[in-house]
Amino acid sequence: MTVVPTLEPLAYHRAVVGYLTTSEPKIWAWAMAQETRGEQVEEVRATLLRQNYRLDAAVHPEIYEDCRAVLAALAVEAPVTIYQAPDSTMNAALWYVPGEIHLVLYGPVLEKLSRAERVALFGHELAHYKLWSIEGGIYHVATTVLDHVLAYPNAAPSHAETARIYRLSTELYADRGGAVAANATAPAIATLVKTMTGLLSVDAEAYLRQAAELEATKPVAEGVTHPEIFLRAQALDKWWRADVDLEDWLTERIRGPLSIATLDLLRQQDMTAMTRAVLATLAKDPAARGEAVAAQLRRYFPDWGPDETPIDAAALAPARIDAATREYLIALSFDLAMADPDDRDAMLVAGARLAQDYDGLAAFREALKRDLKMNRQAITRLLAPLDKVSA
Repeated sequence: MTVVPTLEPLAYHRAVVGYLTTSEPKIWAWAMAQETRGEQVEEVRATLLRQNYRLDAAVHPEIYEDCRAVLAALAVEAPVTIYQAPDSTMNAALWYVPGEIHLVLYGPVLEKLSRAERVALFGHELAHYKLWSIEGGIYHVATTVLDHVLAYPNAAPSHAETARIYRLSTELYADRGGAVAANATAPAIATLVKTMTGLLSVDAEAYLRQAAELEATKPVAEGVTHPEIFLRAQALDKWWRADVDLEDWLTERIRGPLSIATLDLLRQQDMTAMTRAVLATLAKDPAARGEAVAAQLRRYFPDWGPDETPIDAAALAPARIDAATREYLIALSFDLAMADPDDRDAMLVAGARLAQDYDGLAAFREALKRDLKMNRQAITRLLAPLDKVSA
């Protein structure tokens, strides 16, 4: 007997909600108030009726029967209205209204999907409703906040990246809803591939094997609203099988390594913590005992204290940070080394020693040449202590 996994919000959903409720309480309160505005609900209903053909339950009983079965599988209770849009592209979409489900079908999905695949498609879309309606609607409120922030011209790149990863996480949640509704992953995966290709017949297992061939390249999601289909198929398969490495895999494939070039709101905090821990590691070097270095540390962090925690080498593993972040850490160590000219070289050696932990020694050498204008002989003399240790 198949044990169906429990459909829960992803860790990223919870983390973003936690951040917004604690860091932006006034904006959060405003967004919560928008959830119950009646004029918006009427506008959605009118738009759907103007733009689509409503499928009557008496005329299409099988479709509504499948929809009711999906609602039961997802433990959702709400009246459903289904529409067919005048669009040739195979797809479906949920128009969210609290307490009501409005499902729009696009293209020939009713003709090209098997009944099991149609159930998976309904499960995907109705899972959106489930996510946005549970726990008082907080996950939909987070969506509202992020969407409104992006509407402003001064929205920061971190806002855009947070909204992007939040959307990708929501699609992964909805994919899980499709599998729960169909009680299997194959219909859900086949539906993803059919809507991507328009094919009439798809082998889900064959597609998973195809997706696995890309693992060696360690691909990272680049989509703005949806992860790439091959990543979605793999993510769903791992979740259904309760893969113990799922969360690490999702971090690597959906969020990618920690990059100072593409920080979301959450990783801004992570980068600040990493910066502090890296500085703490450098500050442990005997050459950093002078007042000039201490003063520089306080410029970074006014509350700097003597008991700062050094960085864990595992946090600097090459797979966890990208090239831009490695360059940032090198620049950080250079900046600290320049605080005291008398101890500059010793502090540079400390920075190079740390660079070994994040596979950045070659980049460190190049930065010495590029930024500090050191020639090859000077670099060799400077880093001789490291070479002796390696030998």
